[in-house]
Amino acid sequence: MEPFLISTGVVAIAEIGDKTQLLAMVLAARFRKPVPIILGILCATILNHAAAAGLGVLIAQWLEGRWLQALVGAAFVAMAAWALIPDKEDEDAAAKSHGGVFLTTLVAFFLVEIGDKTQIATSLLAARFENLVLVTAATTLGMMLSNVPAVFLGEAATKVVPLKVVRIVAAVIFGLIGLWVLAAAFLPGGFRV
Repeated sequence: MEPFLISTGVVAIAEIGDKTQLLAMVLAARFRKPVPIILGILCATILNHAAAAGLGVLIAQWLEGRWLQALVGAAFVAMAAWALIPDKEDEDAAAKSHGGVFLTTLVAFFLVEIGDKTQIATSLLAARFENLVLVTAATTLGMMLSNVPAVFLGEAATKVVPLKVVRIVAAVIFGLIGLWVLAAAFLPGGFRV
């Protein structure tokens, strides 16, 4: 249960203020049809995060022990720094898709999520927990927990909690996870995290 909760929480927090969440707000304001937007986000996230988790599991099988822990820990510390960099709206991805609201959302979200913090976090979590299905389900839930309210609440949500505060909290969480994993890799006798 712990890998599921950690994966869900990490991605839900990382997604707040992310460009894909901003894209959800833009799509909601533009189309005003929440159900196909939410379904598009769900399908795109499942596809994208399954691929990311698959890569993470492959990396975990290739690297073992302290080297894997050191790589995952260092990557989480790098994610902490990256979380402090503000994302900008990516309306271009939505504009490139021709089709209905669902298809526009599916294509836009899939493309915008490639190389995104939450996709990389999904790969790292899958490498850490070595469970493709569990991590994909958990990170998809985390994305939905952050994006469904964004679809319904739009820009009003960003006025409640400043995005700068959210980015700092996300950076602290990523940094603590990274340092914890690095400590586990290099402490005498080590311990499994």
